[in-house]
Amino acid sequence: MSDNDATRFSGGDIVLSLSCPDRIGIVAAVTHFIASRDGLITEAAHFVDDYSQRSFMRTRFRSGPSQTLAGLRSAFADVAEPLDMDWDMVTADARCRLLVAVSKQGHCLNSLLHRWSIDALPIEITGVASNHLDHERMVGWYGLPFFHLPLKNDNKAAQERQLLNIFDETESDLLVLARYMQILSTEACQRLAGRCINIHHSFLPGFKGARPYHQAYTRGVKIIGATAHYVTPELDEGPIIEQGVERVDHTMNPKDLIEIGHDLESLVLNRAVRWHAEHRVFESRGRTVVLRS
Repeated sequence: MSDNDATRFSGGDIVLSLSCPDRIGIVAAVTHFIASRDGLITEAAHFVDDYSQRSFMRTRFRSGPSQTLAGLRSAFADVAEPLDMDWDMVTADARCRLLVAVSKQGHCLNSLLHRWSIDALPIEITGVASNHLDHERMVGWYGLPFFHLPLKNDNKAAQERQLLNIFDETESDLLVLARYMQILSTEACQRLAGRCINIHHSFLPGFKGARPYHQAYTRGVKIIGATAHYVTPELDEGPIIEQGVERVDHTMNPKDLIEIGHDLESLVLNRAVRWHAEHRVFESRGRTVVLRS
């Protein structure tokens, strides 16, 4: 997502996302800035979070033909500073560069690869890393790099360093743990803060460990679901981006529950990735604000 000063958009769309302490005049400052540069707002969402007392805003606008992204960013910095804004401004067609990590279960990976291949997600997949070889052939079929990072008893730290090096070398923006069944270190979580998404069944903290859907079946659960969240050092407790649920009943066996659960995991992860890539997700004191429209 570069700011090429020579790039002229000739009416191309730009996305401005921001958060700041809530006060009077935030929306006015943004809209005045856009209008003063012959911009046309095509989408806008604004939310004031009483919990954090912060204002969140995402605005998509069509820039004037004489504008450049670098010039707009430089000018907006003067607007943002007195309002103490955390902000970003990118072209709307900028693709989030995404590295996928996976273990043996491939349903989330397969869904991401398919949606990427038909241009249904605003992402560019830079490669797939795995501690197993199960999905090497499928990844190769899509023409993507496959990085085999086997795990042994004494090499977990070195294997994680390899993963992080690949993330950097591929110039990835986001690491997606698509059923990657390894716990990242505290150091890795901090390094990837806000840039790593995990997906899991939403039974947690219940039904931990192996065969969670079999455990759920034994308990006779009536609802199953999936949760996508940002990764933090606190295992499976990061800010939640999206969740999905579906009712089940006594007629369904563990295989049925697994199938429904895998569908939900794929769907929820796709939504979380999309919203992150479209700059719709804001972290706020351990939770998220998602400006979906």
